[in-house]
Parts: sequence; structure tokens; C-alpha cells
Amino acid sequence: MSLKKQFLKGRSVCKVTFNLPQEAVGEARTVHVVGEFNNWDVYATPMKRLKNGSFTATVTLDRGAEYQFRYLIDETVWENDWNADRYVPSHYGNCENSVVVV
Repeated sequence: MSLKKQFLKGRSVCKVTFNLPQEAVGEARTVHVVGEFNNWDVYATPMKRLKNGSFTATVTLDRGAEYQFRYLIDETVWENDWNADRYVPSHYGNCENSVVVV
């Protein structure tokens, strides 16, 4: 899992690419990145499956902010990003959310 940040020169936004490797998703058919940036809409940001079996999605986020998020695998399994900037307790259930800081 990884987060790649591309700060756009002269702009107040950052492109963040979320990536889950094949070993994290197994034989998953669908993966979505779900978080504060899409109002926790489980269908708003589907990730694209690459030839190597990993999944990726890029979103544009406002700079100077933090966003909680998680991955939803096959609409049933929630997973955190192993390389998130930090983690915070979730208000729902006994788990933590990943955080990306831009």
C-alpha cells in the first residue's frame, strides 16, 4: 500500500494516488477508496485494477488539510493503508481510520 502525493506548482491542491498491491487485496473484484474527501460514499471513488493485480485511484485534495479514509474490498472488507501518514480512532466500530496529510 502506498500514498503518492503530487503537489501542483502554483495551485492549492495536491493529487494523491492511492495504491493497494495484489498481496493486500488477494483475488478481490472491486476496491473503493472511501473517506472524508468523498463524504464516505462507498461507491464514489472506485479503484482501477492494474495488470499486476494491484488497485489504484487518484484524487485531487485541498492542500493544508488532513483526510481520514479506508479501503473497501469487495464491498465487505475494510482495510487501512499500511503507509498512511497516521491513524485515528474511528467513530464507528472498534477500529482506526487511515489519515493522509496534504
